[in-house]
Amino acid sequence: MTNAIPSFSDLSFSRPDEKCLQTRYALIEDLLDQGQREEGLKAFDQVRREYESWSSYVHLQFSRNTQDEQAKADQEYADKLTPIALDYEIKTKKRLLSDADRSGLERILTPHVVKLWEADVTTFDARIAQDIEEESRLTAEYTALLASAQIEFDGKTLNLSGLVPYLQSLDRDVRHAAARARWAFFEENGEKLDYIYAQLVTLRDRMAQTLGFENYIELGYRRMRRTDYGPKKVASFRERILKSVTPFIAALLEQRRLRMGWDKVRAWDEDLIDPKGNPAPGGDHDFLVKSAEDMFKALDPEKELSDFYIQMRDLGYLDLQNREGKAGGGFCTSFPTVGSPYIFANFNGTHNDIGVFTHEMGHAFQNWKSRDLTWIDQLWPTMESAEIHSMSLEFLTWPQIDLLIEKDAGERYRQMHLIDSLAFFPYGACVDHFQHEVYAHPEMTAQERHQTWARLEKMYMPWRDWGDLAYPSKGARWQAQLHIYRLPFYYIDYALAQCCALQFWLQSRVDMSEAFERYRQLCAEGGSKPFSELVKDAGLISPFEEEALMEALDVADQELNLAPLSK
Repeated sequence: MTNAIPSFSDLSFSRPDEKCLQTRYALIEDLLDQGQREEGLKAFDQVRREYESWSSYVHLQFSRNTQDEQAKADQEYADKLTPIALDYEIKTKKRLLSDADRSGLERILTPHVVKLWEADVTTFDARIAQDIEEESRLTAEYTALLASAQIEFDGKTLNLSGLVPYLQSLDRDVRHAAARARWAFFEENGEKLDYIYAQLVTLRDRMAQTLGFENYIELGYRRMRRTDYGPKKVASFRERILKSVTPFIAALLEQRRLRMGWDKVRAWDEDLIDPKGNPAPGGDHDFLVKSAEDMFKALDPEKELSDFYIQMRDLGYLDLQNREGKAGGGFCTSFPTVGSPYIFANFNGTHNDIGVFTHEMGHAFQNWKSRDLTWIDQLWPTMESAEIHSMSLEFLTWPQIDLLIEKDAGERYRQMHLIDSLAFFPYGACVDHFQHEVYAHPEMTAQERHQTWARLEKMYMPWRDWGDLAYPSKGARWQAQLHIYRLPFYYIDYALAQCCALQFWLQSRVDMSEAFERYRQLCAEGGSKPFSELVKDAGLISPFEEEALMEALDVADQELNLAPLSK
């Protein structure tokens, strides 16, 4: 078992350099030369755990304050060292995979880990080391640029996260003004954002060409470690979303337009889901942090989830408050040598605080449950599997969510969450389709990329009406989606996982206890198996099957009609 977890403030990781990596990997080579394969594998695993712990810590500290000079310097150092460490790692994997005793290697590592490595070794060569470093620099530049936003609004200076409450205001004029202020920031920085992305696309395509791929799409899938499906299955999944979910959401929005008395549904109206105003948290940051303890105790009678949460909270593994200079968004990271995950978020006083928190807690609980699996490659599953844990916990906390929501708004929150979850599918498919178009045609100009987004947005979200907001109207909405810049092809994962999360929701309506136990077991499997096998083990229908979404849509239709928001 993992040793006692230290306080986050006490964490300290040795800063690696090229010389120490050379020494550590030479020892691994010696063990393998002597025929001590299992010992060599363990030493290799330990080096990777130590490096990832340090790297995750550096990235986290930069995200917590993108304006801190030391954090920026540490991130730049890590960016330069990453391709060097990756070169050692890939060479070691190649040597181990070349062993004639493949069955013996699979017996030690498991066939799944071997398949992951087979994908990994095709994604790097020393010839692309400089491109890897430049990719990291550019993504950090994008992160810092968005974190630098200082938007004057309502007599305040706000960052992008701080503007969100106004984007969900009951006052339509306020929503419109907030949207105008938001997109003014992106328009002001539009040329720079286009330039950063153009550089990223060019270097990613160059990396793919250097490694022998036709374009970045295949390399991108391999970097995502997708071993049991490819672009054709994803394209078919997007088609089903277009066929079944897009018209469903269009009907919901028309229903909302009639209830609200709007002439049209404008883009700045879409985030206001509830006619009474989107339910807000029942209190501030401290209230949510305290109330979450009671929520998790009620959800899990065994108290495993609540005990884990209390440990994270009390040891300082939560950073949830929005502040100047902090990177936007939310994520869960971990330090493999420590054994505890860490949750990063930006609370802004809206229902998103609850959604992001329960989402990231799902990631954290999975990582905690699988922390003692043998190999580092098993601690996290591939991303579409990882998002099952996060998105499912959003639904599994429904019965206790009233503890976090403003008084008498629990049912309204649940309906809003269901609508929001379903409305994500067309947007998620659009983001994924856009990236496939971009990397299939890396020669596109900035204008052509904007035109491509505008075309796809109209396809997947035909209701989208930007009104007088000229900048997003020309197809610039994608610039606000950090995954497109930082994590190419990491987005359809959310839609695939949402299919599975909705199935957990359906099961919880029948038997919450059984649903949570299946969820607990899925978390414990971590990354021990590929996506398709984890889905099967959890008793779920694969999102790639025709019927995966249909029952959830049918039940949602009944729910949203039987209990209309306007009652």
